[in-house]
Amino acid sequence: MTAPQDVAGPPPAVKTATDTKPTATAPGTIYGLGLGPGAADLLSVRADRLLRGARHVAFFRKAGRAGQARRIVADMLPAGVVEYAMEYPVTTEIPLSDPRYNALLSDFYTTCTAHLRGLAQGGDDVVVLCEGDPFFYGSFMHLYSRLRDDVPVQVVPGITGMSAAWTATGLPVTWGDDVLSVLMGTLPEDVLTEHMRRADALVVMKIGRNIDKVRRALQAAGRYDAAWLVEYAAMADQNVVPLAQAAGRVTPYFSIVIVHGQGRRP
Repeated sequence: MTAPQDVAGPPPAVKTATDTKPTATAPGTIYGLGLGPGAADLLSVRADRLLRGARHVAFFRKAGRAGQARRIVADMLPAGVVEYAMEYPVTTEIPLSDPRYNALLSDFYTTCTAHLRGLAQGGDDVVVLCEGDPFFYGSFMHLYSRLRDDVPVQVVPGITGMSAAWTATGLPVTWGDDVLSVLMGTLPEDVLTEHMRRADALVVMKIGRNIDKVRRALQAAGRYDAAWLVEYAAMADQNVVPLAQAAGRVTPYFSIVIVHGQGRRP
């Protein structure tokens, strides 16, 4: 009798180079990093960690300038980080009401988005520096809305400039049931006046060349004598003064007007 033989199965398939499919690269994450009002030590722990470990850092700036966001983190960037400066095509050169303004900015944000999307789709994380809080009147919002459906995007909140401004006055901005209104100095004067009359506490941002209009609106609303002007809140050049004492003064870009509420308190 013949001894039984082991029956081998079919030889294993041999993979060739043409049979091997490349592994898809996991997308990187775009981080909108809130830097706070201007002092590096007011960053959150999370923002600090992400920044110091970044390989790609993007930031907005005016053409020919270093950029405020980049200045805040100048001593915190890791060696070898790749920087991407996003330079606004227009700031105050043409009025907001000019159709060219939105058209130019739309093209600008589309270009920036394409670059960031390409980095993320290639597997790289990107930290986008955002002054204040990324979701509070910041440029990052325009990137976020264009990126969120294509690549992972995370937002790291930051202390807002207005919070630093009212803190700089040394007085609470709201009490009890006070209603706080945040207004843009770019609004029409009659709209500013209407909101200033109704609100208990006020924050007016984007002052700059709108300062005279803001003054007139505050006077018409009966709030002028209670208003404070805060320049460069939480920065080295911080200056706090009653607005009435700054008559005729040219205000810098980083300026905020504060009117404190006087509501219910025990």
